[in-house]
Amino acid sequence: MKVGLISDVHANLPALETVLDDMPAVDRIVCAGDVIGYNPWPAECVDRVREVAAMTVRGNHDRTVETPERYRANHMAEAGLEHAKGSLSDDGLAWIRGLPRAETFAGGRYLLVHSHPAAEREDAYVYPEEFPTLDRHMGEYDGIVLGHTHVQGKRSVAGGVVVNPGSVGQPRDGDPDAGYAVLDTATGDVALERVAYDVDRVSEAVADAGLPERTADRLYKGE
Repeated sequence: MKVGLISDVHANLPALETVLDDMPAVDRIVCAGDVIGYNPWPAECVDRVREVAAMTVRGNHDRTVETPERYRANHMAEAGLEHAKGSLSDDGLAWIRGLPRAETFAGGRYLLVHSHPAAEREDAYVYPEEFPTLDRHMGEYDGIVLGHTHVQGKRSVAGGVVVNPGSVGQPRDGDPDAGYAVLDTATGDVALERVAYDVDRVSEAVADAGLPERTADRLYKGE
């Protein structure tokens, strides 16, 4: 089975639509969370992810959309969550509220989480060079799919694979192109993909929405 992997959309509709257009034929799509936050299209991205993803897990921004003040130390994050809170319908908020912390797919052989697979470390960042530390969490799984760092990567560990498809809507690995991946669950092979999208359109919408200028500026640099 071919599975499209997306994560960290962060309300960036042009990036999401470009990724979906660029993605080769897959049997299903799964999302590793943070559908909202930062960028101007939270409602539209929630609707689109609900349409295309067979499953979505909650990210830290999804989890705190109704309490944006928790990000008061990060003006960009707080502003993006305030915008999302005011833009989402009751149905959209209910969907986000109901997202699980973790899911499995491909007959339970692959684990999907937003950040660290251990519940007590839910918000911990796991960068690609740290993927081998997840070997003890592999258990019966053939692979773990996660996001959160916005840094694309894959690595074979303990007879399986750990993959971060990268961020659709806010890459932070020095490459401004939107990231995603395609996983072959039969072989464990992972193709990491990048695609350019219309960052200027996002920048204009950020300004129109009154969001922080830095929200758009960082997209041009992938940071």
